[in-house]
Amino acid sequence: MQSENRLFDDLVKMVNGAAGTLAGVGREAESSFKERAKEWVGGLDFVSRDEFEAVKAMAAAARDEAAALRVRLDALEGKTAASPDIAGADAASPII
Repeated sequence: MQSENRLFDDLVKMVNGAAGTLAGVGREAESSFKERAKEWVGGLDFVSRDEFEAVKAMAAAARDEAAALRVRLDALEGKTAASPDIAGADAASPII
């Protein structure tokens, strides 16, 4: 009976050692995979969220400014179209 318990104890120790080794191999594989993924993603020229938000805000401001300038230009063109073109009238009149 003593020898059977010792055999089972040795078997349990061997299985526990193998499980620990497999867990270590799994952790090593995971860290290696994460490192390779970081290298791959780093080479793809992704931008950070902060940079994206800053450029997005700049684009929105530029769109707003362009819209305001378009309204202003339309107003100016409307004023000049309503009044007669002085330079055009001079060019159309004959010189005597």
